[in-house]
Amino acid sequence: MRISTTWVVRVCAVCERTLLQGEHARKLRRAPGGEALDVCALCERHALDHGWVREGSPLQPSVRAERRKQKLPSLAAIFGGVRRPVTATPGDEPILRRLSEAELAIVEAAEVFNASPFRRTAAGLMRSLGDARVSIVPLPGVHGEVVVTIAWELSWYQYRVDPDGPQAVRLAERGYELDDIDDALRDWNARLAEDGRVMPEIARL
Repeated sequence: MRISTTWVVRVCAVCERTLLQGEHARKLRRAPGGEALDVCALCERHALDHGWVREGSPLQPSVRAERRKQKLPSLAAIFGGVRRPVTATPGDEPILRRLSEAELAIVEAAEVFNASPFRRTAAGLMRSLGDARVSIVPLPGVHGEVVVTIAWELSWYQYRVDPDGPQAVRLAERGYELDDIDDALRDWNARLAEDGRVMPEIARL
């Protein structure tokens, strides 16, 4: 008896990334009664924040109408690159790997910082001081805090990001000499965009 296997390719409706076999995805709708679409775990919060609803939810989205019209940010916007379409066929090696726990924490911290008022502060400083060095470093321990450091030759600013804390982003320290920054927090693994967004530099493959 011959057994055939059907290869089903699923794509996240937000970032348009091909989902890996076995990868968890939620069913969300752009509006109540609309088509149920696959949304990956990384994009679920974005979708809910912009008015999408979980499948089976009887509630209307609790966001303002003008916010619902905004375009959802893509992974390209987060990472600062250009999204390229990907395909998957049986037998291929996975094109996109799973992010590690540390990488997921870095991506989430960048999203939280970019949604805070400190993004405008960083943009203003960049206009005055030029390009900055940026590091995003998860702290060890159970609290899940991440340190975002934005540094120029003449000054630096350090923020603590805790998505589950009472204050998601706070300015923790600032200084003038780069040598005053702890060595562990000088892993320059991100960059600063002109609009003040911190953008992680994470290998895609």
